[in-house]
Amino acid sequence: MAAAPFRVVILGAGFGGMEAARALRHAPVEVTLVDRHNHHLFQPLLYQVATAALSPGDIAWPIRAIFRRQPNVTVLMAEVSGIDTAARQVRTQDGLRLPYDALVVATGATHSYFGHDEWAGVAPGLKTLDDATALRRRLLVAFEQAELTMDATERQRLLTFIVIGAGPTGVELAGAMAELARDAMSREFRRIRPEMARIILLEAGERVLSTFPEDLGETARRSLEAKGVQVLTGRKVTLCDEAGVTCGEDRFPASTVVWAAGVVASPAAQWLGVQPGRAGRLEVGPDLSLPGLPEVFAVGDLVQAKDAEGKPVPGTAPAAKQMGRHVGRLLAARAAGRTAPGAFRYRHQGELATIGRRSAVVALGRFRLTGLIGWWFWGIAHVYFLVGFRSRVVVSFEWLWSYLTFQRGARLITAPSRRPPSDAPV
Repeated sequence: MAAAPFRVVILGAGFGGMEAARALRHAPVEVTLVDRHNHHLFQPLLYQVATAALSPGDIAWPIRAIFRRQPNVTVLMAEVSGIDTAARQVRTQDGLRLPYDALVVATGATHSYFGHDEWAGVAPGLKTLDDATALRRRLLVAFEQAELTMDATERQRLLTFIVIGAGPTGVELAGAMAELARDAMSREFRRIRPEMARIILLEAGERVLSTFPEDLGETARRSLEAKGVQVLTGRKVTLCDEAGVTCGEDRFPASTVVWAAGVVASPAAQWLGVQPGRAGRLEVGPDLSLPGLPEVFAVGDLVQAKDAEGKPVPGTAPAAKQMGRHVGRLLAARAAGRTAPGAFRYRHQGELATIGRRSAVVALGRFRLTGLIGWWFWGIAHVYFLVGFRSRVVVSFEWLWSYLTFQRGARLITAPSRRPPSDAPV
């Protein structure tokens, strides 16, 4: 009688989950990959969908298509409702029970409003394709409504856009918003001047890109200000509502507010019945398994892990891919009866952020790249990590076209918008 196959269930088809599944392609295992979406998303470029530089299909790919040539992977589009660690089963909202010999949790993180979840409706974040397309719609509709209104105060509010949080996402989004207004749409309206749009970047800390070397953070700030972005540091948000943002005694009326200030882990700790660490993250051992649950592993933004020097591993795509690859190789060795690799060792591959056309900051150890050279390096690195030859070609062409023409090709408003201002001419 043949031995039962070694069953691996992977929750989440982000960077960590995908890499774990790929690392098991030659292993004697049965992999079940579960995600609530049917696509893998390249999150670092979501802001370009939100600002009409790319289309959703340029940065997302069907999970089934990615694994069509890996027969030991079964893909399920389902949402997890709980995990029975005693019975070693994953429960889904559809009533499925998925047994496992090893479980890899890679469900990522979502927006953290630091105790003000009521702000989510008026200051959405940017984590999914739905988030990106909804933000794109809000941006474009704001310009259209500003063209209609006869009220100067309302027009200025409509043309004010606020990004909260000056990490890489906030910096890249603010720079892209400025280019959308000042370059892509500068000659397309007759009653307003899009280049007069006010883009405000608010940061509670004292500097931009706090995880980058200080000189690169200052370079990024100067580049944003050169594009017309108003960068305000040391400003803690105390209120968000439909009319704008309040920071202490300062009030900023705005039509569109985007949250890029923090993240909190998915509810995996609750599923597993373990005590979460900071920001809801799971504490893991040196091999990325959970203490007391050697058959359960966690990777990516969900994890509170440390590198060889005791420093926290950043919640970035390269870190998630390294974690996923390590766990995949460990499980492949375990299933085959080989000696498993040792402790996870994180290799820092640098930090990158673009501030828009011809401007980026890159930190590679002691090396620094800025300006046009940094921008080209940033672009090449992102194209390299895209899934599939077609996506690399399409994204490269879109960027080249935008670079030469200043145009944005994905500026369609495809859902019902809000009613026009009451003072609009008939």
